[in-house]
Amino acid sequence: MIKGILGKKLGMSQIFNEQGEMIPVTLIQAGPCFVMQKKLKDRDGYEAIQLGFDPKKQQRVNSPLKGHQDKAGKGYFYNLREMKCDDLESLEVGQEIKVSDIFEKGEIIKVSGISKGKGFAGVTKRHNFGGLPGSHGSKIHRATGSIGCSADPSRVVRGKRMPGHMGNRKVTVKGLEVVEVKAEENLIAVKGAVPGAKGQVIVLKKQEV
Repeated sequence: MIKGILGKKLGMSQIFNEQGEMIPVTLIQAGPCFVMQKKLKDRDGYEAIQLGFDPKKQQRVNSPLKGHQDKAGKGYFYNLREMKCDDLESLEVGQEIKVSDIFEKGEIIKVSGISKGKGFAGVTKRHNFGGLPGSHGSKIHRATGSIGCSADPSRVVRGKRMPGHMGNRKVTVKGLEVVEVKAEENLIAVKGAVPGAKGQVIVLKKQEV
């Protein structure tokens, strides 16, 4: 059984359940994906499958990727990603994988994606610092403050929270509930927010207990 699927974040919406409660959800176009390659234990050292997602025009594919994807015979894709699989024998190269084949309503999953880039940010925005006193015209109330360690060890400790690049990194959110799965539209509604901007490619995986 495949442990996950690739998808594209469409944006947020809301769904009302049977009790009339409003549930905030993220709509994701999950699949369809195609099995492009099998990774075998004796040949590659591990077992997995490679999935292709988001069709791509042939003229936009370079020669190495074209030769690789021609073996599956299902066209060309922008995104190729490996997924764990318990039973490789049940899958064939070129087989179509839909979201309804993996996830069902009420299941708890985890979602990984690249967070929105915020550029260079100070400690108040990046790390939620409370700030320094702003009275008497100090003009340092959003500054970092002291970062040193006196004479011993006389250096800045590695990992110190300081200004720097914020966002644009891989983030995984666990414990998300599948609210609805629409197989015919390749849509899945997940309760809450997931990383990334609209149109961002994300990975949905089963959350291991």
